Amino acid sequence: MIFHNGVLTDPETGRMSRISFTVKRGMITHIEQDPDSEMPNGAVDLTDRFIIPGLIDMHVHIKEGFAPLFTAAGVTTVRNTAGNVIELETLRSAAADAPTPRVISADRMIDGPPGLWGDTSPWSFVTDDPEKVRTEVNRQISQGADLIKVYSLLDRSSMAAAAVEAARGGKDVSCDLLYSTEVTAVSAAELGIRWNEHASGIIQDLYPGWHMGAPAEEWERIDWEGKNEAEIRTVCRKMIDAGVVLCPTITLFDQQRSLPDFWKPEGAEHFLTPALKRQFESLAEHKEIFNRVGQHGRFNQTVSRLYKELGGTVTAGTDTPAGVYTYPGLALHRELELLVDAGFTEAEAIKAATSTAADALGRHELGRIIEGAAADFVVLEKNPFEDIRHTRSVRKVVKGGRLYLPEELVKAVPDEEEAVKKSKAFAAAFKD
Repeated sequence: MIFHNGVLTDPETGRMSRISFTVKRGMITHIEQDPDSEMPNGAVDLTDRFIIPGLIDMHVHIKEGFAPLFTAAGVTTVRNTAGNVIELETLRSAAADAPTPRVISADRMIDGPPGLWGDTSPWSFVTDDPEKVRTEVNRQISQGADLIKVYSLLDRSSMAAAAVEAARGGKDVSCDLLYSTEVTAVSAAELGIRWNEHASGIIQDLYPGWHMGAPAEEWERIDWEGKNEAEIRTVCRKMIDAGVVLCPTITLFDQQRSLPDFWKPEGAEHFLTPALKRQFESLAEHKEIFNRVGQHGRFNQTVSRLYKELGGTVTAGTDTPAGVYTYPGLALHRELELLVDAGFTEAEAIKAATSTAADALGRHELGRIIEGAAADFVVLEKNPFEDIRHTRSVRKVVKGGRLYLPEELVKAVPDEEEAVKKSKAFAAAFKD
C-alpha cells in the first residue's frame, strides 16, 4: 500500500515535510521526500493531510469492552499498568493490524493489607510478606507480564523485594504511591523502581506527613500550584539520577478538579460505552472528594515541566478509565493539551506520546514514521504543530498497515452483555 503526498509533522525534529511512503506486511518500507504530485495507481491520497505516529497511552486499565475506542482516537499502543494478563490474552495476542491497540501489560497489582481495592483477587495481590511478594513476582513473570506494578499500601521491605525479584527476571517495576505513608518518590527510586505513575510520592518527599488519607490541615499546607520550584527540582534531580520515567496522568486529576465543568470535547459521547457512562455518572456524584484529589493536576503540570527541563523522561498517560470521564483514547489528547499548557511545545507533547514513550518501553519500532518502523500512524485534518488540539482531528488511523476510519472502529466495540459475561466467567475460573 502506498500513502501519497502527506505532510509529516515529525515530533522528534519539530519539522514538517511532504512525504509518500510504502507499507508492506505492517511495516514502513520506503519513504520518499517531496514526492511528485502525480499519484500512483491505488495509492491513498494524503494531500493536505497531516501525519503523526500512532499515539501511545502509557497508563491505562484496558478491557476488551472498550478497547477499539483507543484506536478510533489514534491511540495504537497502550501500556496497561495493572489488570490481569490472562484476562487480556486476546488483546495481547491480537494481530498487529487488529482494530484494538497493541497492549503492553502488567499483571495484577501487588499491594499491602488491607488492599486499597480490597483483598487478593484476579486483579490484586495483597500481602505484607516479602517472600510472598517474590513468589508473586515470579508467577507474574512466568505468565508473561511485561512489567510489575506495586501499589501504595505495600511497605518498604516488600517493595524492595519486588524490585529485586523483578530485576532478576529482567522486568521493570512501576509504582503508584498516592496513598503511601512509608515510601516516597525518592525512596522508591533508590529501591530501583523505574516507573513513577501520577508523579506520586513527590508530595510526600516535600511534605512529610501528607498522604491521601491525611487530615484536612495536611492538605491545606501544600502549595498545589507547585510554586516551590527549587524544592521540586531537588526531588526531580534525584529521581532523574536514578533513571526514573515519569508518567504524570495530568488529565486524570484535571477532570476531577473541574467537576462539574469537566472537559468534554465534541463527539465525546461516541467514546463512552453504556457501562463506562454509568460508571462515570455514578462517580461524578462525589464532586467534593474528586475536587480535592484533583488538585494534583496543577502540581503535576509543574513537576512535568521541571522534569523535562532537567533532562528527565516524561511520558503521556491518562489512567483511563479511572476517575471521571477519562474517555478511552480521547483522554490522551487532553493530556497533550495539558502538557502544552504546562510549558511543553506541541512537538514535545506529541513526542511524549510517541517516540519518547516507545523508547522508554524499549520498543523503538513504535512511535515514529521512519523506514523499518511499524506502520502505526494517524492522519489528521489540521496541523497539530499550530494548535495541539488539532491532534483530535483524526481522519484515518493506520494500525499494523491496515487502514481504518474512526467511525468503523467505534462500531467495533463488542456487545456489552457478552463482554460482562466473559469477564465474570474469567473471574470465576481464575486460580491464584
